[in-house]
Amino acid sequence: MFKLLLCWRYLRTRYIALASIISVTLGVATMVVVNAVMAGFTTEMQDRIHGILSDVVFESRSLEGFHDPQWHMRQIDRVAGQYIKAMTATVNVPAMLRFRYGDNWMTHPVQLIGIDAATAGDVADVTKYLQHPDNRQHLSWDLRDGGFDVLPREASAEMPPRSQLQDAGWPRRRRRAEQEQAFRESLTPGRVEPPGFDMPRAEDSFATNPQLLSGPNQGTPSTDVASTVSSEDPNSNAAEPSPVDAVGEDSLPSEEVNPFERADMALQDQGELFDPARDQFDGLIMGIAIASFRSGDGRDHFLALPGDDVQLTFPTVGTPPKAESMPFTVVDFYESKMSEYDASFVFVPLEVLQRARGMIDPTTGIGNVTSIQIKLKDDRDAAVVRDLLRASFPEQIYGINTWRDKQGPLLAAVQLENRILNVLLFMIIAVAGFGILAIFFMIVVEKTRDVGVLKSLGASKQGVMSIFISYGMSLGLVGAGVGLGLGLLIVAYINEIAVLIGSFTGHQVFDPSIYYFFTIPTIVDPRTVTWIVVGAVSIAIAASVLPARRAARMNPVEALRYE
Repeated sequence: MFKLLLCWRYLRTRYIALASIISVTLGVATMVVVNAVMAGFTTEMQDRIHGILSDVVFESRSLEGFHDPQWHMRQIDRVAGQYIKAMTATVNVPAMLRFRYGDNWMTHPVQLIGIDAATAGDVADVTKYLQHPDNRQHLSWDLRDGGFDVLPREASAEMPPRSQLQDAGWPRRRRRAEQEQAFRESLTPGRVEPPGFDMPRAEDSFATNPQLLSGPNQGTPSTDVASTVSSEDPNSNAAEPSPVDAVGEDSLPSEEVNPFERADMALQDQGELFDPARDQFDGLIMGIAIASFRSGDGRDHFLALPGDDVQLTFPTVGTPPKAESMPFTVVDFYESKMSEYDASFVFVPLEVLQRARGMIDPTTGIGNVTSIQIKLKDDRDAAVVRDLLRASFPEQIYGINTWRDKQGPLLAAVQLENRILNVLLFMIIAVAGFGILAIFFMIVVEKTRDVGVLKSLGASKQGVMSIFISYGMSLGLVGAGVGLGLGLLIVAYINEIAVLIGSFTGHQVFDPSIYYFFTIPTIVDPRTVTWIVVGAVSIAIAASVLPARRAARMNPVEALRYE
């Protein structure tokens, strides 16, 4: 009992102990906050990566892909069917996307992905990140009649709305068609240019005009039109701007019949005419960062919107491969908050991309795909399934990896950063430990006579030693306890604290235009918190061992004579 009483007395009366408690408190609170934020960022990043990459990716090592995906799925199911929940086939190729903004052509390198709308949602979270509520429930390649999210998903009420999305979809497309028709008629009275002729726009110029024509209403590409264009002028490039773009909007087009007019003639011969006010091209889902940018005040500004037409150029599977261009209509945006994905991913219907690239065998109607995405019943079995498939399929032809394998360098870098950061932060508590060590040596010197009295009254070496060790443990427990509470409090109100700091400094602590997160993500892991507290208390106890041993070894006679 005397040990506890002495510890409590030293803890209350010696204000120098308060410095040790504060240092431990700050160290523990810092480690709790940093680990919670790092865990939040890491989890968010992994969820968004895993949202587009399935548990296991079975892919071809060639852009030509492999034949008959259904046969491959049956073989995969035969090898590892007990682990598999769902599968879907995709085509993944590099491409160039172009759309017009004002008088400028915006060109972006993109990753073009052909997906099956019926099965893609069963394997990955593609639909989860779409901007139209109906598409999140059931993906459709048809343009919606408005209803897109005006407020960014997961955003707070204070975030500025995306007002440009209010009339996205068919309302925008019909308005654009009316403006283009009126502009053509005003430029040349009595003459109406064929659909697809590209004219400069004086206002509201967010999209391209159609550059190739397809069948009406459903956006299905016309094979006859495509063959007409390619056969008459194999060197034509649908993505090139019209002569009006080169000489200015007051000039008339040249008398030479361009491929878009030839395509229009072919459709008129068939009794068909593409009307942008009621027809669309094949649907396309575009990463939101391709068509927008975020200003410093957090507002999103769009260069293209759902309802606009874009041009895609991609390689065919011929030998040698050729560049194929097709028009598409933007039907939705994809926003995963991963800038790498949002600025590069473009999704189109799988069969459309297969036909455009020449991946479908005309005799059998069976196509090629570049990968099969595999969803498992338990993602912890990914390594097992990967090894089973690698043993059953030749590695020279197929690449089989888990989603962690695909993003291995990035995940490893994040883990290494976490470890190094924890080591550096733990040094803060180590500094507090050295402070406790110095304070305890000073206490031992000051209390030499008191130690002599205790030993002369029969206190053992272990008893004297336990007094100082208990004192050190008390400092560690109090400091770690207060630090834990302070750290959890900061984590709970970290976004409010960030806003408050930003209001004082005039700069955003957490800028959404950089991080593409609207709030700071945090996750408190009980195991991490436990080892932080245990580590802090252990350091405090370890720092008190040497002074305690020195006090325990004192000679009581010399201690009583100490001046």
